[in-house]
Amino acid sequence: MDLLRSEPMQLVQLIIPIESAHRTITYLGDLGLFQFKDLNLEKSPFQRTYAAQIKRCGEMARKLRFLKEQMMKAEFTRSTRATMCSNINLDELEVKLGELEAELEEMNTNTEKLQRSYNELLEYKLVLQKAGEFFHSAQNSATAHQKKLEEHIHGERSIDSPLLLEQEAFADPSKQVKLGFVSGLVAREKSMAFERFLFRATRGNVFLKQVVVENPVTDQLSGNEVEKNVFVIFYSGERVKNKILKICDAFGANRYPFIDDIGRQYEMITEVSGKLAELKTTVDVGQLHRANLLQTIGYEFDQWNLLVKQEKFIYHTLNMLSFDVTKKCLVGEGWCPVYATSQIQNALYRATLDSNSQIGAIFQVLHTTELPPTYFRTNKFTSAFQEIVDAYGIAKYQEVNPGVFTIVTFPFLFAVMFGDWGHGICLFLATLYFILLEKKLSGQKLGDIMEMIFGGRYVIMMMALFSIYTGFIYNEFFSVPFEIFGRSAYGCRDPSCRDATTIGLIKVRDAYPFGVDPKWHGTRSELPFLNSLKMKMSILLGVAQMNLGIIVSYFNAKFFQNDVNVWHQFVPQIIFLNSLFGYLSLLIIVKWCTGSQADLYHVMIYMFLSPTDDLGENQLFIGQKYLQLLLVSLALVAVPWMLFPKPFLLKKQHEERHRGQLYAMLDSADDMFELETHDHSHGQEEFEFSEIFVHQLIHTIEFVLGAVSNTASYLRLWALSLAHSELSSVFYDKVLLLAMGFNNIVILIIGIVVFIFATVGVLLVMETLSAFLHALRLHWVEFQNKFYAGDGYKFSPFSFGLISEDDD
Repeated sequence: MDLLRSEPMQLVQLIIPIESAHRTITYLGDLGLFQFKDLNLEKSPFQRTYAAQIKRCGEMARKLRFLKEQMMKAEFTRSTRATMCSNINLDELEVKLGELEAELEEMNTNTEKLQRSYNELLEYKLVLQKAGEFFHSAQNSATAHQKKLEEHIHGERSIDSPLLLEQEAFADPSKQVKLGFVSGLVAREKSMAFERFLFRATRGNVFLKQVVVENPVTDQLSGNEVEKNVFVIFYSGERVKNKILKICDAFGANRYPFIDDIGRQYEMITEVSGKLAELKTTVDVGQLHRANLLQTIGYEFDQWNLLVKQEKFIYHTLNMLSFDVTKKCLVGEGWCPVYATSQIQNALYRATLDSNSQIGAIFQVLHTTELPPTYFRTNKFTSAFQEIVDAYGIAKYQEVNPGVFTIVTFPFLFAVMFGDWGHGICLFLATLYFILLEKKLSGQKLGDIMEMIFGGRYVIMMMALFSIYTGFIYNEFFSVPFEIFGRSAYGCRDPSCRDATTIGLIKVRDAYPFGVDPKWHGTRSELPFLNSLKMKMSILLGVAQMNLGIIVSYFNAKFFQNDVNVWHQFVPQIIFLNSLFGYLSLLIIVKWCTGSQADLYHVMIYMFLSPTDDLGENQLFIGQKYLQLLLVSLALVAVPWMLFPKPFLLKKQHEERHRGQLYAMLDSADDMFELETHDHSHGQEEFEFSEIFVHQLIHTIEFVLGAVSNTASYLRLWALSLAHSELSSVFYDKVLLLAMGFNNIVILIIGIVVFIFATVGVLLVMETLSAFLHALRLHWVEFQNKFYAGDGYKFSPFSFGLISEDDD
């Protein structure tokens, strides 16, 4: 698989007979290797050939959404039991969806009516029960009072007995005032306001009695469970009654008729209970039938949904083709990889046979100067690395792909900042879970964060493996050094030496065989060996990667410009960069090899301030002063070399082109494309030398300043590695070891828990994200800006595999 440059592409014209057009597009959608161009940009969606079919698919999609909503309300999960088993066509599906929608709507309407009737009867039963209890209690109280009154009157009368009491006792019942009443239910949260409004509106000429209903009642308007009270309002007069009825309506209180005859009350309760039982049975039967229907729909829903989306996708694509009325065919144009030619032709041939068309589709390659789309063939391992590059910008056609280098350099630079083999193992085990269960997890819906982690599982795996490697080099396991590959090369000068840093340590044996000596971790306060090592290593890595970027840029320009003389653009860049920072890298390596104590800061500063002075103790090798003079001279020469030659060479090429000196035979369409892209901005325009010169001046200044700033930017490798190590050391020393020092099991458990949470939350999550973002910046800015334009556009073929569940 070639990831260095994108796949060779070709512009193809397809001439498809009408009778085989649908099947041809279907087979091309299954293949997923052809990107159609829209040949009807001047037409609105309603003016295109297949607008009616798209509208039809849209209506079917609406019905499917309705069915999906009904299944979600009923809490049914879609099943894939019968997916892709039945062969239903679009016409049959359209009829079936219409029938199912009508049947469900009728069921919903009937269920809603029955449920409303059931709720009304249930509320009526509550009113009969609660109000009946109130009337029964009041009647018993009145009867007892009446008996007591009669006994008092027929007993010994006193001269002091009130005459009015006697008159009331023997008064004619027909002449007594009879009060009217209204009964019903009101929401409990509105009951206090309801009572106040009644009192104010009737000036207190009503008597309200409320009884709490223990269980919530289904509200008829909202359908929610609401706590309510049963009320009975006694009044006198029609005007008061009208006011009461209006207030009840305003507060949403449901009114129900009530008879104060106890015998009739029992009959009505029995009658309402019977109707409730009948309605309950009817509603349950309807719900069961509806559930069975939704379950049947759930078995086929995914297949129907996929079919409708595919048909809509097909007709949208057919609308991009030009319709030839005279020849009764469709003409399409699009891009496809060169290697897919035979596969596309086979798909066209199968479509012709399966549609019984007498005329086959025509496949012909078109020659064009248009920039093709960019297409890289990736797999599940390389796709995530390619996404990292594509997030910055899509590579131009045949441009060198940074994704090839990213596979190695990205996880390695991450590991330089994250180097700890203990943390690396934790990260690897977490990633291994996603890799081992990738088949299971790939078919599930994950959250946004989990989806992102799962998609980049192989990137994280590489980051973890490189972190383990650099962790062994740093000799850090949760910031603790170990003598894994042998004993330390340093020992105490005398037996009294304890907790020695640099003072008191001498070299007693051969150097530690691999990585950093364990004793170096105890020297941070006296002589930061490990700190210095990481800083200088960052410079070496940065200079090496920037040189790689310039070299890639040279081959990129040579490929596109088809000119062997492009070296004049990049040789001065190589000279300038390595005269300064390449020389610094050389000094670092020489110092490491010789063990010199030379001050490299002093060497680099006075290399420019006093280039002729003797180096003294800072001299690392013979002839160093003369080499520095040469390098300074080369750096000064490289700046005008970057600035002046290119504008004059471009002017010369422009003049020769107009004199016809650059015409030559073209061997292929690729040559024509390369010449066109090189001469695109100069075709028949007047050559603006001042504009080219200013443009080159900007690029020269940008490179010179960027060489300094980019090199300094690579020091983030050292800074983040130091921060990661120090944070890990703090958690180990100030949490875990401190808890162990108390000799208390409770404190030890608390310390271990805090240490684990701090390690996971800060070091394995936040520090991972931080190192990831910094590694991303180093690739996008410091490395890719040397050669990567990223101004292309992605190859987006017509493919059914791109249809997602949320697409409409």
